[in-house]
Amino acid sequence: MSMRKIQILLLPLCLLLASGCANNKAATAVREPTATVRSEQPDVVPAMIVSSGTVINAVAAVVNDEIITLYEVNREAQSIIREREKKGALDDAERRQIRRAALDGLVEKHLVEQKIRELDIRVSEEEIRQSIDDVKKQNNMTQEQLVSALAGQGLSYDQYRSQLKEQLEKLKLISMEVRSKILVGETEMREYYEANRTKFAEEESFRARHIFFKANDKASSEEIKRSMTTALMVLAEAKSGKDFAELARTYSEDPAARKDGGELGRFKKGDMQPELEQAIVSLNPGDVSELVYTPAGFHIIKLEERISGKLKPFESVKAEIEEMLYRKKSEERFSQWAKDLRAKATIDVRNLKELL
Repeated sequence: MSMRKIQILLLPLCLLLASGCANNKAATAVREPTATVRSEQPDVVPAMIVSSGTVINAVAAVVNDEIITLYEVNREAQSIIREREKKGALDDAERRQIRRAALDGLVEKHLVEQKIRELDIRVSEEEIRQSIDDVKKQNNMTQEQLVSALAGQGLSYDQYRSQLKEQLEKLKLISMEVRSKILVGETEMREYYEANRTKFAEEESFRARHIFFKANDKASSEEIKRSMTTALMVLAEAKSGKDFAELARTYSEDPAARKDGGELGRFKKGDMQPELEQAIVSLNPGDVSELVYTPAGFHIIKLEERISGKLKPFESVKAEIEEMLYRKKSEERFSQWAKDLRAKATIDVRNLKELL
């Protein structure tokens, strides 16, 4: 079995806002403590662990009395650094930037975990079991295959359960603090629909005919020359106003075109070969193209009809609009919620510029 990547819901919090697996009950109101934020304190000397003259650990930050170590920061940053280095070498400034982003992520992680404990958010064994069952179903795996695939990613099953439990706790927190406080009204959805009508129009379509002359890569130069001469003669007749369908029945080397007058039917962009599509979209109804060459041969095309996309009814796109507006509001509200959480916390980021 291939060790494919298992979707274990370990996502940044901003991507969890639209998740449907969180509990939507509102949280009981909790009074927030007022606190201060201190950053980059030059007068505080961090505790350090030194080996052979090299600093291997130190206090990188303190978040409401919880310590984040330099070791933790480097561990978080290392996977990102490895991925970035596949694309090219990183200089010291880029490495410091990645480590600082990792530190910011760990600060947020601690704040979220503290909030989970404050609100006494719990995840039951049944919820964890159901989530694992969902993962196995989505990946079409047995329990043994899941364990094997996780091992291929360096995770034990117990580690996986622990990480999944933490993620489900975060989902519940987001639902209580963010999702449950968001409303998207009918008026708001209709206003968006009216302001973005072009987004909800059906795709433009075309109806055309063609006349085909064989000239593939197996044809000799003499055969290609003969096909091109005939094609140019027929093209002149088509442009002079001769009945295009009749010309197709008479000259086309496409058996179907000889029966139906070269009718291509109705199609949208992406349905035709790129060379034919490029010629068709540039025509107005009634126009005849120049010779179009494809690997199969020469084509003459007449655009019969250009059908503008009709506007989709509001009711048919209502759910799509609601989800989009809900996601947008969720992201904005989470961003503000995270800022407020930081503002009410005591965050002491130590002066480790030389190390980070």
